[in-house]
Amino acid sequence: MAATIINCLTVIIGSLIGLVFHARIKDSIKEVVFISSGFISLVVGFSMALGTQSYLIVLFSLTIGGAIGYLLNIEGGILHLGSFFERVVKRGRPDSSQSTSKNFALGFLNSSVLFCVGAMTIVGAIKAGAEGDFELILIKSVMDGFMAIMFTAAYGIGVIFSAVTILIYQGGLTLAGSWLAPHIGSAGLIELSAVGGIMVIMIGINLLNLREIKTSNFLPALLIVPLLTSVSPWVSDIFNAIIH
Repeated sequence: MAATIINCLTVIIGSLIGLVFHARIKDSIKEVVFISSGFISLVVGFSMALGTQSYLIVLFSLTIGGAIGYLLNIEGGILHLGSFFERVVKRGRPDSSQSTSKNFALGFLNSSVLFCVGAMTIVGAIKAGAEGDFELILIKSVMDGFMAIMFTAAYGIGVIFSAVTILIYQGGLTLAGSWLAPHIGSAGLIELSAVGGIMVIMIGINLLNLREIKTSNFLPALLIVPLLTSVSPWVSDIFNAIIH
């Protein structure tokens, strides 16, 4: 858990630095931050997604997981959680504008997804829990800190609360690492990374205002991937037996 706590601290520090810039920079510079963050998200997402060894598994995982997420309205729940954090922060202060409230919730939402769905989160947390190897999480911590600066400059203080998401999600994976690693397997980790990459691409598309995608509704896909990966050899054997 030590590496995860360090990760949370880098996000908090990065968010505080970004908050200082957020208060001083012009809207035109904020737009530059959004565009830069958007394209970086696209590059990172594509590099992760193209590592897949089965586009069918990725497709079915996203389709099934996305359908479940939309039925459960996961994004709405996360936005409500972000709004709750905002009310806690602004308790006793004058009401903020609707635009500011939206940015707070979106900052919490997008940063939580970006910091938690990547391959480095999943693989790093499992390696930390199963092998005691913290190097990957520590590298991720530095990267997250810099991304937190950019996201906070763009969205505001809501980004800092993604540290809570990291602590719960990444910390939970670390604690369960020794049990998860043999069950997921190397193939499962590869496809988890690919699906996570596509979700990062979705964040990039949102940041660039190309289309509004409810990224968090696809989070169940991360649970579907290991299941499909584990049964895919059986399905392939059955299919080959039918053909021959």
